[in-house]
Amino acid sequence: MSSSAAEPSFRESVDLMFDRAAALMDMSPGLAQKIRVCNSTYTVRFGVRLRGKIETFTGYRSVHSEHMEPVKGGIRYALSVNQDEVEALAALMTYKCALVETPFGGAKGGLCIDPRQWDERELEQITRRFAYELIKRDLIHPAQNVPAPDMGTGEREMAWIVDQYSRMNTTDINAKACVTGKPLNSGGIRGRVEATGRGVQYALREFFRHPEDVARAKLSGGLDGKRVIVQGLGNVGYHLAKFLAEEDGARITAIIERDGALVDEKGLDVEAVKQWITSTGSVKGFPGAGFVEDGAAVLEADCDILIPAAMEGVINLDNAARIRAPLIVEAANGPVTFGADEILRQKGALLIPDMYANAGGVTVSYFEWVKNLSHIRFGRMQRRAEEARSRLLVEELERLSADRGLGWTLAPGFKDRFLTGSDELALVRSGLDDTMRIAYQSMREVWLGRENVEDLRTAAYIVAIERVAATYRSKGL
Repeated sequence: MSSSAAEPSFRESVDLMFDRAAALMDMSPGLAQKIRVCNSTYTVRFGVRLRGKIETFTGYRSVHSEHMEPVKGGIRYALSVNQDEVEALAALMTYKCALVETPFGGAKGGLCIDPRQWDERELEQITRRFAYELIKRDLIHPAQNVPAPDMGTGEREMAWIVDQYSRMNTTDINAKACVTGKPLNSGGIRGRVEATGRGVQYALREFFRHPEDVARAKLSGGLDGKRVIVQGLGNVGYHLAKFLAEEDGARITAIIERDGALVDEKGLDVEAVKQWITSTGSVKGFPGAGFVEDGAAVLEADCDILIPAAMEGVINLDNAARIRAPLIVEAANGPVTFGADEILRQKGALLIPDMYANAGGVTVSYFEWVKNLSHIRFGRMQRRAEEARSRLLVEELERLSADRGLGWTLAPGFKDRFLTGSDELALVRSGLDDTMRIAYQSMREVWLGRENVEDLRTAAYIVAIERVAATYRSKGL
């Protein structure tokens, strides 16, 4: 975060962005205030006996809006976790879910802990106790409050939580739906681990389908060959960078991590960098690329697309004026502060906002929740029927070719691809792609269709707020 005294907090930044959009809408002040405020935040302090003594931990679960239930939002493990951060993230979840039309309210959770300081058995004890404190207050419940992974947590922690819920609710047939982001063997869904990174990729693809929008970012053409800087090679940044390089032809010219940055104008091998970090714990010493010890300075390097994919507030009043990227994509939550957002807009930079760009995680979490409630794997009913229909068509084409001497031949590999029905992963990716396309188009309609809307972030807030407001009005507010 910036050290500037003038910089608003993360929570204040979210509220200021909300206020900027709400001022352009025909909505009563009372309804705007109801949507804006955080409904409740539960703070829990609990003890766990570890290493021969009792350790006390502080955790949070914030519910921003219950206009729809259950509420949805991840649980992060980090020493930086505090009430302000959790409430800001919960608010973003409300608007994000509304924008991509997942039927959830917004929530968020966090535990003030450095997970690297504890071994796996100790982390399981801590996680189960935290989950116990939330479950007994219905702050984890398939119909009321559904967490997911976030920074510092993953499939392992979600598996512990769902098992703890099942132990405490032995007759709940929908127990697996109490949390998403689980391993496959615990009720998870294929494509969830990659979902946020994949969603950012689909967001960029949709943006580049509109030449008029691309021109506004002072760019042209498609993603192929674009120079991309990715800040943070965690789950989101890794998958996103890998997909952009391998599937869209983008050049990942820099990867920024907490201990420095790697730079190579010809393009970094993302998989090799990830393996190096996994084996050494650092980007230092990676062969074949330049190393910059001051990683934050690389945010200001020349590129086509800058993607902050780690912490909030990395682009702030201290460095915004020096950011040179014409297109910034917020893969993290809140990486650009309110003050920095103003500076970047005045400079003419185009931002694809976090509430849209990183909505892939909650979208696929929604699919997982639906799968858990329906108790059936996606694709199980229709996959072979699709294959059978496709086979009929191929066989008829082959018969006509043989009977009439047309000499038709199918392209190599076409038959196998065409005869493959949609499995769970294909359906998840299709649903995510469709979601990101439609959400962008809803933002774009407001962005280009209203004279007083200057940027995509304001457009995203307007779309989200209007949808939340419509739900509250239908409830009689």
